[in-house]
Amino acid sequence: MAKIRHIAISTKDPEATAKFYRDHFEMKEVGRTSSRLAEGIYLSDGTLNMAVLNFKTDQLGRGLDYVGLHHFGFLVEDVDKLSKELEADGAPRFEQNDHGSAMSFFELKHRGPDGVVFDLSGQPWVGAAGLQEPAVEVR
Repeated sequence: MAKIRHIAISTKDPEATAKFYRDHFEMKEVGRTSSRLAEGIYLSDGTLNMAVLNFKTDQLGRGLDYVGLHHFGFLVEDVDKLSKELEADGAPRFEQNDHGSAMSFFELKHRGPDGVVFDLSGQPWVGAAGLQEPAVEVR
């Protein structure tokens, strides 16, 4: 079974937004990123990776001023197989990661029903548990 292990929030101030979630929900910072798509901070509760990002591209068609829930990601056993099944069922792939950044974890991006964006990855995001693993310790 695929597991949701990633949620991305779009914000104009990753520092302040990440501080809010660290302070009020005891989430731990587990990494930072600056890629061609976004820059920001990765937080974790030991099971889920939450990316707090200032996006550089408009993947949702809502403009670069959009803030809020941006996308989520599934950790899966076979990314290529599932991607082909999704495309055949009308969920087009629109982005493939070249893994040019050590802090960029998704492999493919698709659009599901209602245009909702989601990632597929065969490897856990930083701070996220694997498919068969219990929560990871974050400090």
